[in-house]
Amino acid sequence: MQKISKPVATLFFIGYTPLAPGTLASLLAVGVYLIVRNNLSLYLFCTLFFLILGFWASSRAEGEFDRKDPQQIVIDEFASTMIVYIFIPFGIKFLVTGFLLYRIFDIFKIPPIKKIETLPRGYGIMLDDVAAAILANILLQLFVFFRPF
Repeated sequence: MQKISKPVATLFFIGYTPLAPGTLASLLAVGVYLIVRNNLSLYLFCTLFFLILGFWASSRAEGEFDRKDPQQIVIDEFASTMIVYIFIPFGIKFLVTGFLLYRIFDIFKIPPIKKIETLPRGYGIMLDDVAAAILANILLQLFVFFRPF
């Protein structure tokens, strides 16, 4: 299983790209969103599937790297990006705003997201990104409701 977990955790080695591998993984998730967005059940299933896969793969693959939450593990960004667009109407402005909000929250790890990152193994790897995605989704829901742009 270890031979499978590392390629899955790095999204088949996208995590090794030298420039912004997490952002690249998030862009890939946006592509999945664009493909399955018209079928809510399928979208929710895919989101849950990638989250479960992410917990499994990141927990196992983290031990192969020399530090906690290694940059090469990007399944957390991929799976969490899927959360950003749950129950958000399609529109380029929402797509871009959600992506930017999520990446900002993920990169800068505002409290309490930074604290969540300290959880052990795959929990810390995945849940800090999940928290960033939930925060981005909540703000995006508010944008949709109040339509400031």
